[in-house]
Amino acid sequence: MAHTGLDLRERRLIEDMLNAKTPVSRIATELGRHRSSVYREIKHNAFSTKSCHI
Repeated sequence: MAHTGLDLRERRLIEDMLNAKTPVSRIATELGRHRSSVYREIKHNAFSTKSCHI
């Protein structure tokens, strides 16, 4: 089975669904992806104000 990364459309859908307080398991089902893939994407693209230096 070949690895396929999430595309921009999927990333935006994750963001929109998280903003709507949708559970990660539901997001994964909607995308046809495994929960862990969605969790990794969230962790990878998380924004922390603590690490932001202006």
